Amino acid sequence: MKKILLIEDNNEMRENTSEILSLANYAVITAENGKVGVDYAKKEKPDLIICDIMMPDLDGYGVLHILSKDIETAGIPFIFLTAKAEKSDMRKGMNMGADDYLTKPFDDTELLNAVEMRLKRNDFFKKNYTRDLSGLISFINEAKEFSLPDKITSEYKVRTYKKKDSVYHEGDSPNFVYFINKGKVKTWRINLDGKEFITGTYEKGDFFGHLPVLEGGNYNDSAAVMEECELALMPQNDFLSLVYSEHEISARFIKMLANNINENEKRLLSLAYNSVKARTANVLLDLQKKAKPGENIRTSREDLAGMVGTSTESLIRTLSDFKADKIIDIEGREIVIHDPKGLEKVVKFS
Repeated sequence: MKKILLIEDNNEMRENTSEILSLANYAVITAENGKVGVDYAKKEKPDLIICDIMMPDLDGYGVLHILSKDIETAGIPFIFLTAKAEKSDMRKGMNMGADDYLTKPFDDTELLNAVEMRLKRNDFFKKNYTRDLSGLISFINEAKEFSLPDKITSEYKVRTYKKKDSVYHEGDSPNFVYFINKGKVKTWRINLDGKEFITGTYEKGDFFGHLPVLEGGNYNDSAAVMEECELALMPQNDFLSLVYSEHEISARFIKMLANNINENEKRLLSLAYNSVKARTANVLLDLQKKAKPGENIRTSREDLAGMVGTSTESLIRTLSDFKADKIIDIEGREIVIHDPKGLEKVVKFS
């Protein structure tokens, strides 16, 4: 049962509104003024807050301001109630972060529709979607219930690529953003020494090739398949519609992109400041995190060297050192990590 906090200083209005919400099977907590309402919000963590604007001592704007500064209450959906209908009041409330606005007098249907929509949107924002094509399609279909244009497709072309197949080349113009439903992909470019430098690695649930779409330019690296892949091709117009849609949808979609972006930022910093040993240890730890439980690291020495940003010869020497220190073992093409803490020490002290 969803919990709603109702903050209203008028006794009759508070009782009537509470009764309507209770009949609709919501658990209702009532507060007779803003100060009490703030205390209840912090204590009870309701799923939704409905708050009158014009109240003595602490008005609705003050309540919203205080709660928006507290990390535990800042994300609670907030609906203002007011007897005024001036646009300036509505604009002020929405600019402060209110989610909706009801003008008194309102009927039962208006109230319940506003509450239902806000709760539904909040559930949508919090929902965890599976990191595969079915999860992406579920996200898009549910986003269409709010304001995402119906023209955005939820049936993408899926292409199968074999190991070492090229996906795109540096300088190509982007027509699609790629979503990995299966397999692994690397992006790379040739450095000043004429050697391959891997700029990113991507696996199931990751998008890649989206930065040129956002920047309005061509690809500044190339992409190739590391192991057999299924890639869903999202047209760039659909991608931009998701990124630039209304706040909740855009924020939720960007969260799906952010994890990989953050990983690549950390990797670039590592390349800039760490030794070859530290970079190798870092890459091995990252690959172990991405591997399934009990699965060893299986990546070609050339690809691993590209991720580390060094020559294949330097990588092999570093792996030999780690093996001699009993941190890892090498079984054919596979790397077995015996001592993750040993790798962490290398990252910290090398």
